[in-house]
Amino acid sequence: MIAPIGLFYGSTTGNTASVAERIAQLAGPGLIDLHDIAATALAGLDEYDYLIFGISTWDFGEQQLDWQEFWPELDALNLRGRHCALFGLGDQLGYSQWYLDAMGLLHERLQRCGARFVGTWPNSDEYDFEASLALNADGRSFVGLALDEDSQRSETDARLATWLPQVLAEFGLAGLSV
Repeated sequence: MIAPIGLFYGSTTGNTASVAERIAQLAGPGLIDLHDIAATALAGLDEYDYLIFGISTWDFGEQQLDWQEFWPELDALNLRGRHCALFGLGDQLGYSQWYLDAMGLLHERLQRCGARFVGTWPNSDEYDFEASLALNADGRSFVGLALDEDSQRSETDARLATWLPQVLAEFGLAGLSV
């Protein structure tokens, strides 16, 4: 039996995979199925009404390598009526001009496919970057959870503990776990 939520992610160094695993553990057993797109591509995505996508930004605003490989396939997805949440990893100090750009690009791509997004995250004083394509139009929030395992790793668990219940509530699954 499949879980109600499919979490699709790509990971080069293991940071995004680690966050994906922590999300699944925090949610509790049977709520989230993990899909490393390097192994599964986007297979099975159509089986879920609720989706979480994890992506990291590399170099100068580029998508993680596994996501780059499947990027053209995203345009063919039909996500009408599906609730989606995003989390992104980036290095706000080393790549301040492109912080979480890949998450912003993924949001744009999935939005064109009809996705209904939940799980925005506040852009607070805790963050220190120059620019990001992952900011909403008003600049006050990110399109998904903003993480930095390079310079703010100690903040990740607290951010996950706040964000995941928000996402589950917006999915309408709040009573199932967390």
